[in-house]
Amino acid sequence: MSSARLAAALAALVVGHTPAVQEATPPLGVVRAGEYRVRPPETPVVVAGAVYDVGAFPLNTPELPAGDGRDATVAMCSVCHSVRYITMQPPLPPATWAATVRKMIDVHGATIPQDVAGRITGYLQTHYGAR
Repeated sequence: MSSARLAAALAALVVGHTPAVQEATPPLGVVRAGEYRVRPPETPVVVAGAVYDVGAFPLNTPELPAGDGRDATVAMCSVCHSVRYITMQPPLPPATWAATVRKMIDVHGATIPQDVAGRITGYLQTHYGAR
């Protein structure tokens, strides 16, 4: 197949695709979408046979442990992402935490002053580092 015919075929696939549009009423089997609460219900509710409603997605943010650099970590890191990303990481070696903070500055453009970056790195190494 020539490259022009291949490009035309691919374009037809992309252009011919109808984007998904959120419907006013959820499709069969979906309980609800887009409803958020701070605390989900304690027990799931059986709805329409095998569909279970486990409640809304919790919006609570994890509390980072107290320590030198905690406030700087919350202030600087949560500008771009939830601090939950920190708590989800496995214990990482000190060099990995240093490289991660450096990557946030160099690659992702975080505007973290050098002295603050050092405090954040130290905090992450102390509280989320490999033992």
